[in-house]
Amino acid sequence: MKVILIRHGKVDYRWKKWSTSGQFDLDCIKYDQAHTEPVRTEIPEVIYQRSTYGKIYISSLPRTGETAARMFGDNEFTQTGLIDEVPLRSSLEGNVKLPLWFWNISGRLQWLFNHPRQPEGRRDTKKRAKKFVKTLLENGENCIIVTHGFFMHTLIDSLKESGFRIGPAKMKYANGEYVVAERCVGKGLYG
Repeated sequence: MKVILIRHGKVDYRWKKWSTSGQFDLDCIKYDQAHTEPVRTEIPEVIYQRSTYGKIYISSLPRTGETAARMFGDNEFTQTGLIDEVPLRSSLEGNVKLPLWFWNISGRLQWLFNHPRQPEGRRDTKKRAKKFVKTLLENGENCIIVTHGFFMHTLIDSLKESGFRIGPAKMKYANGEYVVAERCVGKGLYG
């Protein structure tokens, strides 16, 4: 079983470099609603042959649907919130303007330690990824997943636990970049 994971295309949105907690939270909402720029990378024909792949999964956020439509044309896509990006919000309340890097790092640290300020903690993200992988294994078909950069790492870990080889795995995936996961028979949590 082969799975191709693709990070969505670059989002056409300019984040404020400095913002209050309220401004950062608003930027997060606007980013989730923004459109994507055209995808510059293509999956080589050797890997992607539509006849050998079943579903093309997209998240419930518009940027994955736009990316999939640009890459695969007028195909039918299967939308699921199980592969949405890990939501992010400001790590504290206040009217002091702080740099964007502070909001991103502190919010992701809160996610890592399951802090209730974040809409979802690491524990819940892992559960969501495992539930999605279980669905993939039950379907048992090759597929394509258009998802998000931060979530991809949790999804890749869950695929590995279920007997998939990932190659080549990276610390960061560029927009439009893909990785192939191939399942080794008889390994992992689900069989």
